[in-house]
Amino acid sequence: MTPFAGAVLRATLAIKSGNTATYGDLAAAPGLPAAASRDIGAAFGNNPWPLLIPCHRIVATNGKMTGFSGPGGVATNMRLLAK
Repeated sequence: MTPFAGAVLRATLAIKSGNTATYGDLAAAPGLPAAASRDIGAAFGNNPWPLLIPCHRIVATNGKMTGFSGPGGVATNMRLLAK
């Protein structure tokens, strides 16, 4: 895991259950520019601990569900957020 990916996943741990954040919010957390959103998405795609790191809590800036790579895609993401 790269230091960048580690920083992204650690920042994601701070998002508590019932809350969401945007890719831009997350980029700001480790002091990275919002333009790092695609790199953040790549870090999530390689998340080795999907049950522990709540990457399903990250949404697009417009609030839409995008890019969820887990089984079932966006529909699964929406079910996870509803819990």
